[in-house]
Parts: sequence; structure tokens; C-alpha cells
Amino acid sequence: MSVLPNRRPKSSRSLIGRLFRWLFALTFVATCSAGLLWFFANIEGPLAKAKVVNIPKGSSTIDIANRLNEQGVVDSSIMTILGITAVRYTFDVDPKAGEYEFAAGSSLIDVLRKIKTGRTLFYKVSMPEGFTSWQVMERLKANDVLVGEIEKPPSEGELLPDTYLFTRGSTRQSIIDQMNTAQNKFIEKKWPARAEGLPFKTPEEALILASIVEKETGQADERAQVAAVFVNRLRRGMRLQSDPTIIYGITRGQGKLDRPIRRSDIREKTDYNTYQIDGLPPTPIANPGRASIEAVLNPVETKHLYFVADGTGGHVFAKTLPEHNANVKKWRSWLRDKREQQEAEQQTATGEAEQQAAVEEEPPAPSESQASESSAASVPVPAQSDGAQQRSGNFRVVEVAGRSVPIPKSKPQRQ
Repeated sequence: MSVLPNRRPKSSRSLIGRLFRWLFALTFVATCSAGLLWFFANIEGPLAKAKVVNIPKGSSTIDIANRLNEQGVVDSSIMTILGITAVRYTFDVDPKAGEYEFAAGSSLIDVLRKIKTGRTLFYKVSMPEGFTSWQVMERLKANDVLVGEIEKPPSEGELLPDTYLFTRGSTRQSIIDQMNTAQNKFIEKKWPARAEGLPFKTPEEALILASIVEKETGQADERAQVAAVFVNRLRRGMRLQSDPTIIYGITRGQGKLDRPIRRSDIREKTDYNTYQIDGLPPTPIANPGRASIEAVLNPVETKHLYFVADGTGGHVFAKTLPEHNANVKKWRSWLRDKREQQEAEQQTATGEAEQQAAVEEEPPAPSESQASESSAASVPVPAQSDGAQQRSGNFRVVEVAGRSVPIPKSKPQRQ
């Protein structure tokens, strides 16, 4: 008796064949679709020039696709929906909110790649060394990319001047927080490495002195010397006698003093006037930069106790009061000479301008018949300008060591 091999029923074989055919068809369609999607995704996009598009927080796939389509970045929102969905499920990432800058002709692949990596557009705001906290807040308020109010106004000296990056929609308070965090980290790093025997005991006191150094000089190579002068004076119990502290006592850091310091200002006792108080003021007078903080924590070794501006933005240093007084005398003499020179130059320029105007307004030359009559006519004489008026309104000024003085044209000769 022969045994026949087991065979599947005809209906079963037919079902398996249909499944294979369906599977092949689906694979073929998927492959063709993927190929077409890849082809169209790499075609140059419709953007004629670069464009920035903002994607708000919480945007769905459809929201993003429609926004890109409306802004002319892509041709088809359906293609973008498919692409963003593929990005989300393939790479397990969601597009980040923010502004994206798309180059002209960006393909769909370029757009999806940028959204996937979250390469949003950043802005920056710069805070110069020596800005007061009020000036920092005013600059942040004037920035139209930032949003929100400053909820916790910063104390003077607790912000680190620098350039900070942010995206559209960032809050003003977040910039304040960044600056405060940066200041704390920098102090924590530098305080343990300070020099020994400094005449202050806390990082807060170091910041106060650093802010005075910051306002006294804008030259990097002088900061350590200026810091040394103040450190030496504190060690000897001498008053700091710093002009910027007078100004801060008047303005409280809200803007600049729009006039030179007066003798009455020097005599007036405020909490900040170091001509009248011993030791340090109660708070910093500005937000010092890194260099000024480092200069205070590690001043140079010197015996200098005095300094005065030299007309170039820098200073002349002295060890004794007679030497300092001689430097001050030279400085005042030089200022007086320059003032007189500027007055003479201004008067000359005014006279030449008036003479030129008189020539332009002079009537046509007389005819021969009129020559004899006009030969005795007086020639216009240009009026002389008033020197006092020139001193009050025609000089440019520059902030030098806390005082407003005429801009020097050449450096005074030191003997």
C-alpha cells in the first residue's frame, strides 16, 4: 500500500499566494512612494530669498506644515506633514519652537533637517562693563525681541557684563537671571585664588571695590594699578576719594551726570561720596567686568597712593602727595592751554565763515559809470565772537575718570 505525501488543500495554497501578492504589491507601492517622496523632497523649494519663520510653542505637525506652506517655504503642506511625522517617529524628536531661517531654494529635506536639529535663530544683547543695573534694565526694556516684565529688579553689582544669546520670545527676566548666575559662578571661581592680605573680607566687598575700579579707568592695562592704589589707601585708612562715587551718590546709577563735578558735590556727604566717608560705599556703583574683579582680587605690588587723568584716557600715578599735586597742576595747566587754543580756533573758524557769507551776499561789481561812486564804499568787517559764549557751548567733552573735560588733541608732555 503506497502512502501519498501530505499536500495542503488547494484553498490554503490560494490564500498564501494572495497574501504574497498583496505583500509584494504593498512593498512595491511603499518603495515607489518613498522614491517619489525622496525625489520631490530634494527638489529646490519655492523661496526666492532667505526667510525667517517663527514656530510657536505647542505647534502640532499640521500647524507647522501649514505655516511653512503659507510662508512660501514649501509647496505642499501634505508633503510637509508626512515629512515631519517621519521625523517624529523615526528620530523620536519633536520640532523645537523658535525662529528658523531658511535659505533661498531650501528643499523639503533641508527644511526637515533644520527643524529636526532645532537650529533656531539666536539674537544677542551686549551689556558693557560698568553699566549700572538701571542701565541694564533700560537696555532690556528697549529690546523688542524679548518679552515680559523684569519681575525681580537686580541689585547693583550682581550682574556680569557680557554678550548674551537668546531666542525670540525669551523673557527679560531670563537675561537678568543669566547675568546673575554668570556673576556668581565667576566670583565662586576667582575668590579662592585671591591674593593674601587684602583689606576686604567678603566677595561682596570685592565687588564694591571692583565697580569703583571699573568706573575709574577704561584702559585694560591700568586696572591692576588703579586697584592697587585703592587697596593701598584702604590698608592705610585713607579715604578712597573717587570721583565716580560722587556721581553715583547724585544719580544713583540712573543715567550720567550731565555736568562737571562741583566743589559743592565734593563737600556733600552722601552714603557713596568717598571724599566724605571712610572705607567702601554700602553697595557697588556699577556692574564690574571680569578684568576689574580680577584686578581687585590680585592687584599689582606698588606703593602708589594717587593718580590723576593724563588726557589720553589713562592716568599718571604718584607715591606722595607733593608729587600728585605737581601732576594735578600740570594737568590743569594743560587743560587751560587747550581751552584757550580751542577758543582761538573757534573764533577763527567763526570769523572765516562770516567773511565767506558776506562775500557770497556781496552785490555784483559796479559798472564803469558807478565805479567812482562805489570806490569809497565800506568793506564788511566780520563780527568777533564772544569768548564766554564759546566756553559755554562749543566744546566737546569726554568722560575721563568721572569728570567731564575737553577732549585733548595731543598727550601732555610729562617731565
